[in-house]
Amino acid sequence: MPVGAVAAEPQLEPLLQIDPNLKPFSEELRRRYKKFHTLLKSIEENEGSLDQFSKAYETFGIHSQGNTIYCKEWAPGAEAVFLVGDFNQWNTSSHPYKKLEFGKWELRIPPDARGFSPIPHKSKLKVLIHNKKSELLYRISPWAKHVVPSEKNITYDWLHWDPAQPYLCIQPRPKRPRSLRIYEAHVGIASPEGKIASYTNFTRNMLPRIKDLGYNAIQMMAIMEHAYYASFGYQITSFFAASSRYGTPDELKQLVDTAHSMGIVVLLDVVHSHASTNTDDGLNEFDGTDSCFFHSGSRGTHTLWDSRLFNYSHWEVLRFLLANLRWWMEEYHFDGFRFDGVTSMLYHHHGLAVGFSGDYSEYFGLQVDDESVVYLMLSNHLLHSLYPDCITIAEDVSGMPTLCRPISEGGAGFDYRLAMAIPDKWIQMLKELKDEDWNMGNIVFTLSNRRYGEKCIAYAESHDQALVGDKTLAFWLMDAEMYTNMSVLSPLTLKIDRGLQLHKMIRLITHGLGGEGYLNFIGNEFGHPEWLDFPRKGNNESYHYARRQFNLVDDANLRYKYLYTFDRAMNKTEEKYAWLASQPAYVSEKHESNKVIAFERANLLFIFNFNSQKSFTDYRVGVERPGKYKIVLDTDASEFGGHTRLDNKTEFFTESMPHNNRASSVMVKKKIVIASDITDAVNFSN
Repeated sequence: MPVGAVAAEPQLEPLLQIDPNLKPFSEELRRRYKKFHTLLKSIEENEGSLDQFSKAYETFGIHSQGNTIYCKEWAPGAEAVFLVGDFNQWNTSSHPYKKLEFGKWELRIPPDARGFSPIPHKSKLKVLIHNKKSELLYRISPWAKHVVPSEKNITYDWLHWDPAQPYLCIQPRPKRPRSLRIYEAHVGIASPEGKIASYTNFTRNMLPRIKDLGYNAIQMMAIMEHAYYASFGYQITSFFAASSRYGTPDELKQLVDTAHSMGIVVLLDVVHSHASTNTDDGLNEFDGTDSCFFHSGSRGTHTLWDSRLFNYSHWEVLRFLLANLRWWMEEYHFDGFRFDGVTSMLYHHHGLAVGFSGDYSEYFGLQVDDESVVYLMLSNHLLHSLYPDCITIAEDVSGMPTLCRPISEGGAGFDYRLAMAIPDKWIQMLKELKDEDWNMGNIVFTLSNRRYGEKCIAYAESHDQALVGDKTLAFWLMDAEMYTNMSVLSPLTLKIDRGLQLHKMIRLITHGLGGEGYLNFIGNEFGHPEWLDFPRKGNNESYHYARRQFNLVDDANLRYKYLYTFDRAMNKTEEKYAWLASQPAYVSEKHESNKVIAFERANLLFIFNFNSQKSFTDYRVGVERPGKYKIVLDTDASEFGGHTRLDNKTEFFTESMPHNNRASSVMVKKKIVIASDITDAVNFSN
């Protein structure tokens, strides 16, 4: 089927069979789909195809055509447009663009007197806009491929990127993983040193770690260029430029290519929900108006984020954003995207001061931004049509139904959504409750409360939970003792012991019960003790918290190694048994007084004892599948910093004794009866 060919009507039957509660909103789903279909047909009729429409990066911006330079911009509010730079000694009138239809401008520059390209590699450029007020505005092209911090001021400079021998990716893209285990990473902090780390450092030092840990995907944040480092990469200024603070475009390509050679897919944290308000080095007021790429007036401003909001109904904005997705896929060989700020896109209220209750009326009606929804549908249709193994993830806290259903069913077409309630629940519990007061039913509900047929990425903590002002899970659990009592040469304190065990259990139960994919933020696999804070005025431009202290896990005398080793074993066990690719778990027990949770998934029996006071010698657990069971993963094993209270060689046989609504059961025997620091989580396999 050619790209862009879709049925005229959605096939709602599969969707409504899964969720009959959507029937009252079936006409709304059809209306959304019709808008998508109409727009897609219009693109095909006016642009030839969606494929061609999304290749605008081949003509817009600046391109070498042999030794001739071709330039094209969209600036509907401009009266005149000129190209200035080192190549013409910043002459403000020597290279005017020719005005075309629909606000477009173009310029061709012939070879120089020697027959060479008139604009050398890495020379500085600006687009000079004459606006309707007769003002001269020096701008960076929205399509700029390489920008760097200016040596003279705080704004960025645009450099013409045209190397004689660009890096060529040679490794094929890996196939979509059966189970998605994501390592969320930030290149700049991927080093213990107090500086901005590089793409090359990540390639040499981080990729082997990620491979060793058993992650098969990397989610890279803060790659799209952002002038303000402390924005964590979410105030984008140049959408087609890879951040130069970490190195060159070629070094990023080598990073992705090397990851592919290891069988690791690489996802880009793409920000199409908003843009920086910067004018000199951003999209804002590019043509001298407050609209152009954005809605004008209040609709075009996100008050909380202090950023600009795209006008998804505009033809050229669609061209720009869709081409941006193609650019990262084609030029850098990324394998998919985590779409940031999807909740903000879906609703006119942007999710601000709105508590989503799950009432379906919240997801349909005038509060929904249909233009944004249609853009997301168009993006997913484009990506999945051209790249069958492409992975798309939505950062949506609202839980909008059909977001992760196929477009053919009237859905938005995402593969996964982030299960954002899970880390919030863990942080809330750690802040407000002693662990002996944790409610087992509430934990199970939070981990299993997701829409059937719409896949989720579960995680215990991401970059959001590590930000300055909050604490990592490890620090919530162990607090300041992480600075004094993590050495294996010192006595194991109760707080460190309990913290280590709970850290493992929180990750394992989230991994096993929480979704169809799993995500870990860089450093949290070994219990990174400190929050994440980038250099800014408020911290005297310090890099102390803008780094990950891998030296801690590399030190054999520190207990961080136990958490790292467990993370690897957890991922390797999932790789073998593929519970993330299996149907959701069946929870047979959530015992409040015993503090025990048990569930079955992928022919595994998971048993968690969260009791802080005791363990149990003979504990019967229900199981549906009869046979012989053996322990395949034990958080209490010595290599994970545990107390080795289970014999991992023991075999357990089921009995024809129904228990907890399961046809059979197994008696779990432990070595000891009572201990004040007992915590354990066991995977059984038959």
